[in-house]
Amino acid sequence: MEYLIEMAGITKVFPGIIANDDVTLQLKKGEIHALLGENGAGKSTLMSILFGLYQAEKGVIKKDGKAVQIHGPNDAGKLGIGMVHQHFKLVHNFTVLENIILGAETVKYGMLKLDDARKQIIELSKRYKLEINPDAYISDITVGMQQRVEILKMLYRENEILIFDEPTAVLTPQEIEELMHIMKNLVAEGKSILFITHKLDEIKAAADRCTVLRKGKGIGTVDVASVSKEELSEMMVGRKVNLSVEKSEKQPEGVILKVENLTVKSKTHGKALVDNASFEVRAGEIVCIAGIDGNGQQELTLALAGMLEPDGGRVFLDGKEITRNDIRSRGMAHIPEDRHKHGLVLDYNLAFNLVLQNYYTPRFQNRGFLKFAEIFSFANSLISAFDIRSGQGANTVTRSMSGGNQQKAIIAREISRNSNLLIAVQPTRGLDVGACEYIHKQLVAERDKGRGVLLVSLELDEVMDVSDRILVIFEGKIVANVKPKDVTFKDLGLYMAGAVKQEIA
Repeated sequence: MEYLIEMAGITKVFPGIIANDDVTLQLKKGEIHALLGENGAGKSTLMSILFGLYQAEKGVIKKDGKAVQIHGPNDAGKLGIGMVHQHFKLVHNFTVLENIILGAETVKYGMLKLDDARKQIIELSKRYKLEINPDAYISDITVGMQQRVEILKMLYRENEILIFDEPTAVLTPQEIEELMHIMKNLVAEGKSILFITHKLDEIKAAADRCTVLRKGKGIGTVDVASVSKEELSEMMVGRKVNLSVEKSEKQPEGVILKVENLTVKSKTHGKALVDNASFEVRAGEIVCIAGIDGNGQQELTLALAGMLEPDGGRVFLDGKEITRNDIRSRGMAHIPEDRHKHGLVLDYNLAFNLVLQNYYTPRFQNRGFLKFAEIFSFANSLISAFDIRSGQGANTVTRSMSGGNQQKAIIAREISRNSNLLIAVQPTRGLDVGACEYIHKQLVAERDKGRGVLLVSLELDEVMDVSDRILVIFEGKIVANVKPKDVTFKDLGLYMAGAVKQEIA
């Protein structure tokens, strides 16, 4: 059979790791083909080779049965191949229109011709149901809208093969559902899609076939309709994975975190982003803040973690009122939402990132001199305990690691601090099913040790499975305080949309 794209025997080696080991991938015309694998399995590397960002040591790429050479993204573009990267490649102080045409501008007499491009982009956005405001600045639009811009960039260049690298990692449940419809519309219009993911629900919802990678090797290609999620997860991880969270009933004890009338206002327009929020987290419970992205979760958690000055309210930790300056020293661990901005120093090695909070303690320094042997010993113990995959172990530059393994490094560091309170903001974002299972066990274990866990999640399955109590936030207000057993997904959705509010004492 002749395939639209065939990658045969692809091998790619980085220092200390074989990222792709004799991998074969075959894309049929008019299909959504999922590429499934754990973090660090080699999915993004394989697609980066197809897009020309990397060159393989071995193997051949064929388009319509003919061998092709792809030395860079321009070569890929000439072959009709486009790619939406996991971390979007957009210029934030450019408009939507300027970003879409960037690198493919129409120029006359040295001047940009924007009118024709604007007309074409508006037509494309309507045709594919990707409505956007061409004059909006990227810095002012939501992540979901930014993704639409990335898709329109490919369509504007008339790409017929569309690569989506973890396209749902930063989207809300509603945006994910919308993206699945968009992908199906694209295929109906004659496009073919390669879809990198580790989310089994999305594969079942959208993909026709699925190729599974594990530790750089191709495990097999299956028809999605004929396999279960359990079978896919076992192919991906190499063992049976428990897709539900196991935890016993536990009676919470004393209050660890008490928040009274916390208010955070926008620095630009003065509106309350967190509006008079009050709640408690007790020892031995996981409290989850659920809501649609952009309803004040980010500002609330940054204020609690001491990274943002609140405009009003009080915060008590273990019965003592705390200020922004002494939050970290009082026993609070924080897994931030943005791992690159707030979680890691990307150009430090893994060992240094794993002691960022504690490098000044007697364990890791003596009279101002770092104890490198102790730092690396500690790092190696966390790498082993949390299965952090890195080509050169503790010496690996953190920037070179996969997003999922960067996240595991942050989680390892914060949990190892043994704090009374753990604030975990989307801790499983970008993680595969095996890693999610592990992180959920860690959160439950922290709870069972008598610690308080404040979890912020956009994943409704995670909200319902992991939490002991759910606080729903809408437009900065806490509008519901419920237990998972007392609500349905539909109930939560109504609270999250602001359609229903609960009287909270």
